[in-house]
Amino acid sequence: MNERSPLAPLDRRLVFVVGKGGVGRSTVAGAVGLLAARRGAQTIVAEVSGRGELLQRFGVADEEGEVEVAPHLWAIQIDTARALDEYLHEHLPLRMLADLVGATRLIGYLAAATPGLREMLNLGKLWELAQTERRVPGTHPYDVVVVDAPASGHSLALLSAAQTFARTAQGGPIARQGGRIDEFLHDREQTAIVAVARPDDAAVTELLELRQRLSDEAGLALDLLVVNAVSREPLDDGQTSSLRAALDQGGLLDAGARLAVQLALREDRESQIEREQIARLTRDLPDIPLVELRRTEHGELASHELEALADQLAAVL
Repeated sequence: MNERSPLAPLDRRLVFVVGKGGVGRSTVAGAVGLLAARRGAQTIVAEVSGRGELLQRFGVADEEGEVEVAPHLWAIQIDTARALDEYLHEHLPLRMLADLVGATRLIGYLAAATPGLREMLNLGKLWELAQTERRVPGTHPYDVVVVDAPASGHSLALLSAAQTFARTAQGGPIARQGGRIDEFLHDREQTAIVAVARPDDAAVTELLELRQRLSDEAGLALDLLVVNAVSREPLDDGQTSSLRAALDQGGLLDAGARLAVQLALREDRESQIEREQIARLTRDLPDIPLVELRRTEHGELASHELEALADQLAAVL
């Protein structure tokens, strides 16, 4: 049973933001990172999905490495080939092989022979970012690393990679590193998992399935639920009855007023369906704190959307 407060994830060093594609996972990850930075934590938001959207959301062009995007806030797109290159610098025999064939080709060979290696390398880089003593020359430590994880199934593979290597590898440096990373992921004082869903049946169903698989296959638990893009509260029964009565008057309403009433009733029904899905999450996951984020206005710049969501998170956390 998770008895920590909703704020607890921002107190961890490594925060994974997971969820179904299309639920606003990247935006929420950016907003979480922005909020942590506002509160004075040296923070980096890391994108693992490979879509390259993260830096764009912060209004900067694609750049390599750790890029400062706001006060106390950096962003990085995790690159598997670069993660391999960093790893190889610590293991000279493979380093020599990479020099001969190239790191990108080498990772293709190794990945074909070692299922899950890409996920392990990416996870290893995320773990390295969260260490108080960084291994990469010229870098500095962070207080909080927020991970914009890939979509649900790929997130599970990422979060399970260290455990898989720790259990199955026949010794060697990757197996040892897998054990250290797996221990870090299971330390609830160091790592948190935040799940994002929209208040619709498909997203909520996938979140519930992901939660169960994380528990069964990786021994990990969710720390916070974020329901994103929630509409306004539904009307009360009296307001709904008044709108229906006005609609029933027929000819007393002109075309514009009639359309406005119809739209209001339609939006109210959509809001009621959303409340049903939120109630479903609360019922099925009663021990996990839940935060609702209101839908932002269409057409806002991505950076403005991040600011608006960070404001909402600050108000409820």
